[in-house]
Amino acid sequence: MAAALLANTLYSLGFVLEKRALTALPEVTVRQPARLLRLVLGSPLWIGGSLALAAGFAAQLVVYRTLPIAAAQGIFVSGLVLLVLLSARLLGEETSGRERYALAAILAALLMVVLSLREGRDAGDAVSRAAPYPLILLVCVPSLALGVWLYNSAERRTRHRHRLPTTGVEYGVAVGLLYGVSSLAIKGVAGYLTASGIGGALLDLLRSPYPYLLLFTGAFGLVMSQAALQRCRASLIVPVCTTVTCVYTAVLGTLSFGETLPDDPLRLALRVAGTALALGVLLAMPRHDPPPPPSPRPPMEAKELTPP
Repeated sequence: MAAALLANTLYSLGFVLEKRALTALPEVTVRQPARLLRLVLGSPLWIGGSLALAAGFAAQLVVYRTLPIAAAQGIFVSGLVLLVLLSARLLGEETSGRERYALAAILAALLMVVLSLREGRDAGDAVSRAAPYPLILLVCVPSLALGVWLYNSAERRTRHRHRLPTTGVEYGVAVGLLYGVSSLAIKGVAGYLTASGIGGALLDLLRSPYPYLLLFTGAFGLVMSQAALQRCRASLIVPVCTTVTCVYTAVLGTLSFGETLPDDPLRLALRVAGTALALGVLLAMPRHDPPPPPSPRPPMEAKELTPP
């Protein structure tokens, strides 16, 4: 529990620091990854944020060694509130009334999914250690392809002239899919860390798909998330990303690592309804920020245009 709360704090702080650093940098793009890395690595504030995220990653490893996926995702949900508070305090970002209602609905949906996964101390608290490699690849590879495709589609749309500014929902969904795969890989790595014998565990880990999934999601997630953070509000894109990651990990991760669906009809209904609510809210969230209000006409100009 303490490690999960620490991971929440570190992740929220890391995203906010990176966002603040990115606002002071020239525009970055996924089409120029080398330039993006050169710019961010030259920012001490961004490096501080990335170190906080790395520490959160280490804390997440501890969480997955001691808690099942269901319980872990339930605690990670609380990071949404902390992220919104830090964004308002440190970045000066404001959310609209519609977005606040959407975030509250997302939080309720995720909690419904988590409650559906807790089936008592004997079943719900059992920590699964492994999953079949073919099943993991069958789940993860299409998800990665879909995430990259969604991100490229959002990039193409934002390059259109006279298009309203995007809120970042598409970016958040795309990056959330990559981080969902990363979360499953972290869960797989954590299972090997409990094995006896460091040398044998490391060799078995290298034979698994998990290190290579982490490398892919780490490289692509870094570039994609930084470009998206610079364009969009952290108080919206990160909660959307977190929602997709948590639902993806809780549902597909539970099935991949052998945690069965609940037999209780009420818990099964909670899982289905929570997942449907989260997806429905994501589809209903505004895709564009409202255009800025027109600047008032100078008094002299207005007088010149007044007909005699």
